[in-house]
Amino acid sequence: MTIKRALTGTLVTAMFLTLAPVSGTFAEELRVPVGSQADRGQQNVPRTGTTQASVRASWGQPASVEGPVGQPPISQWNYGNFVVYFENDRVIHSVLTPQR
Repeated sequence: MTIKRALTGTLVTAMFLTLAPVSGTFAEELRVPVGSQADRGQQNVPRTGTTQASVRASWGQPASVEGPVGQPPISQWNYGNFVVYFENDRVIHSVLTPQR
């Protein structure tokens, strides 16, 4: 009977560890105070689907570039008041930098 309980306990523990989320492993959390958020519709930032060449032609050389990392390759270009995220050669998102 004790072997059966031990195996059941081990099985339950293994299932719990398999299903339990591992926090902080897959993503970073970014918090922007509500008063610091801006309406993207009122800002001049690159739109989704724009090529890297078009972004460079319209906004110039970025202050810094990070990546590419992962699969598909994601990179980010930092432009002081906004950041542009690319998947391969295309914009997937533009984010305003919080005003300090």
